[in-house]
Amino acid sequence: MRKIYLPLLKEQKERKIYFSSTLSEYRFETTETTRHEISIKDYQEDYKKADQTETRLRNDSFFNSSHFNYNIIRS
Repeated sequence: MRKIYLPLLKEQKERKIYFSSTLSEYRFETTETTRHEISIKDYQEDYKKADQTETRLRNDSFFNSSHFNYNIIRS
C-alpha cells in the first residue's frame, strides 16, 4: 500500500474539512471510493477522538493484503 499526499479539495476547504483519507485501487479517487473526513467541528467537539481517528486513517497496514493499492491522504 502506498500513500499519496495531496492538498485538500476546494469543496473540502469550504466545508471546513482538515483531513481526509481514501483507500483506492488507483492513484486517484473514483466515484466508487469512500472518502473518510474529519472536520474542524469534529476536532472542536472532541479533539482526542479526532486525533485518534486521524491516526487510525493514516495507518493503512490492515489493508496491505487487500485489493486497495493506495491511501490518498488530503490535509
